[in-house]
Amino acid sequence: QVQLVESGGGLVQAGGSLRLSCAASERTFSSYSMGWFRQAPGKEREFVAGITWNGHSTLYADSVKGRFTIDRDVAKNTVYLQMNNLKPEDTAVYYCAASETPHRVWSVTNAYAYWGQGTQVTVSS
Repeated sequence: QVQLVESGGGLVQAGGSLRLSCAASERTFSSYSMGWFRQAPGKEREFVAGITWNGHSTLYADSVKGRFTIDRDVAKNTVYLQMNNLKPEDTAVYYCAASETPHRVWSVTNAYAYWGQGTQVTVSS
Protein backbone atom coordinates (compact mmCIF):
# COMPACT_ATOMS: atom_id res chain seq x y z
CA GLN A 1 0.00 0.00 0.00
CA VAL A 2 1.45 3.34 -1.01
CA GLN A 3 1.52 6.25 1.40
CA LEU A 4 1.47 9.81 0.07
CA VAL A 5 2.67 12.97 1.78
CA GLU A 6 2.03 16.41 0.29
CA SER A 7 4.05 19.53 1.00
CA GLY A 8 4.60 23.00 -0.40
CA GLY A 9 1.30 24.67 0.39
CA GLY A 10 1.06 28.10 1.90
CA LEU A 11 -0.22 31.65 1.60
CA VAL A 12 0.50 33.56 -1.60
CA GLN A 13 -0.81 36.71 -3.23
CA ALA A 14 -2.83 36.57 -6.42
CA GLY A 15 -0.54 36.25 -9.41
CA GLY A 16 2.07 34.37 -7.40
CA SER A 17 3.35 30.81 -7.68
CA LEU A 18 3.65 27.70 -5.54
CA ARG A 19 5.10 24.26 -6.20
CA LEU A 20 3.44 21.35 -4.44
CA SER A 21 5.22 18.06 -3.92
CA CYS A 22 3.84 14.62 -3.16
CA ALA A 23 6.27 12.00 -1.93
CA ALA A 24 5.29 8.36 -2.19
CA SER A 25 6.51 5.62 0.10
CA GLU A 26 6.13 2.87 -2.45
CA ARG A 27 9.23 1.75 -4.28
CA THR A 28 7.00 0.65 -7.16
CA PHE A 29 5.90 4.25 -7.69
CA SER A 30 5.98 3.63 -11.41
CA SER A 31 3.01 1.26 -10.99
CA TYR A 32 0.66 4.16 -10.44
CA SER A 33 -0.74 7.06 -12.35
CA MET A 34 -1.03 10.12 -10.15
CA GLY A 35 -3.50 12.91 -9.73
CA TRP A 36 -3.94 16.20 -7.91
CA PHE A 37 -7.34 17.19 -6.56
CA ARG A 38 -8.53 20.10 -4.46
CA GLN A 39 -11.39 20.83 -2.12
CA ALA A 40 -12.56 24.28 -1.09
CA PRO A 41 -14.78 24.81 1.99
CA GLY A 42 -18.33 23.76 1.30
CA LYS A 43 -17.48 22.31 -2.10
CA GLU A 44 -16.87 18.86 -3.46
CA ARG A 45 -13.40 17.57 -4.18
CA GLU A 46 -12.47 18.36 -7.77
CA PHE A 47 -9.87 17.14 -10.21
CA VAL A 48 -6.97 19.44 -10.97
CA ALA A 49 -4.38 17.46 -12.95
CA GLY A 50 -3.19 13.92 -13.61
CA ILE A 51 -0.20 12.13 -15.10
CA THR A 52 0.64 8.60 -16.25
CA TRP A 53 3.44 6.60 -14.67
CA ASN A 54 6.00 7.68 -17.26
CA GLY A 55 4.82 11.27 -17.63
CA HIS A 56 3.95 10.81 -21.27
CA SER A 57 0.31 11.69 -20.80
CA THR A 58 -1.21 14.46 -18.72
CA LEU A 59 -4.69 15.83 -18.14
CA TYR A 60 -5.81 19.15 -16.70
CA ALA A 61 -9.02 20.71 -15.53
CA ASP A 62 -10.08 23.58 -17.76
CA SER A 63 -9.82 25.99 -14.85
CA VAL A 64 -6.05 25.43 -14.49
CA LYS A 65 -4.92 24.85 -18.07
CA GLY A 66 -2.03 27.08 -19.00
CA ARG A 67 -1.35 27.96 -15.35
CA PHE A 68 -0.60 24.63 -13.64
CA THR A 69 1.86 21.92 -14.66
CA ILE A 70 2.05 18.39 -13.31
CA ASP A 71 5.21 16.33 -13.56
CA ARG A 72 6.86 13.47 -11.74
CA ASP A 73 10.29 12.15 -10.90
CA VAL A 74 10.06 8.37 -10.77
CA ALA A 75 13.57 8.07 -9.34
CA LYS A 76 12.54 10.27 -6.40
CA ASN A 77 9.06 8.75 -6.00
CA THR A 78 7.64 12.26 -6.20
CA VAL A 79 4.98 14.05 -8.21
CA TYR A 80 4.82 17.83 -8.44
CA LEU A 81 2.24 20.48 -9.20
CA GLN A 82 3.66 23.80 -10.34
CA MET A 83 1.03 26.49 -9.91
CA ASN A 84 1.55 29.86 -11.59
CA ASN A 85 -0.63 32.96 -11.83
CA LEU A 86 -2.63 31.84 -8.83
CA LYS A 87 -6.10 33.24 -8.28
CA PRO A 88 -8.19 33.56 -5.11
CA GLU A 89 -10.50 30.85 -6.47
CA ASP A 90 -7.57 28.41 -6.36
CA THR A 91 -7.76 28.51 -2.57
CA ALA A 92 -8.36 24.98 -1.32
CA VAL A 93 -6.83 21.96 0.33
CA TYR A 94 -4.83 20.14 -2.34
CA TYR A 95 -4.57 16.35 -2.30
CA CYS A 96 -2.44 13.99 -4.31
CA ALA A 97 -3.74 10.55 -5.17
CA ALA A 98 -2.51 7.32 -6.74
CA SER A 99 -4.40 5.11 -9.17
CA GLU A 100 -3.47 1.50 -9.88
CA THR A 101 -3.74 2.09 -13.63
CA PRO A 102 -0.29 3.36 -14.59
CA HIS A 103 -1.07 3.93 -18.26
CA ARG A 104 -4.25 5.94 -17.85
CA VAL A 105 -5.13 9.24 -16.23
CA TRP A 106 -8.48 9.64 -14.50
CA SER A 107 -10.36 12.78 -13.48
CA VAL A 108 -12.76 11.08 -11.07
CA THR A 109 -12.04 10.51 -7.40
CA ASN A 110 -13.21 6.90 -7.32
CA ALA A 111 -10.44 5.86 -9.73
CA TYR A 112 -7.83 6.63 -7.09
CA ALA A 113 -7.21 4.15 -4.30
CA TYR A 114 -4.66 6.07 -2.24
CA TRP A 115 -4.75 9.64 -0.95
CA GLY A 116 -2.48 11.99 0.91
CA GLN A 117 -3.54 14.09 3.90
CA GLY A 118 -3.68 17.33 1.92
CA THR A 119 -1.88 20.65 2.00
CA GLN A 120 -3.57 24.06 2.30
CA VAL A 121 -3.16 26.63 -0.46
CA THR A 122 -4.50 30.10 0.23
CA VAL A 123 -4.42 32.84 -2.40
CA SER A 124 -5.12 36.36 -1.21
CA SER A 125 -6.52 39.04 -3.48
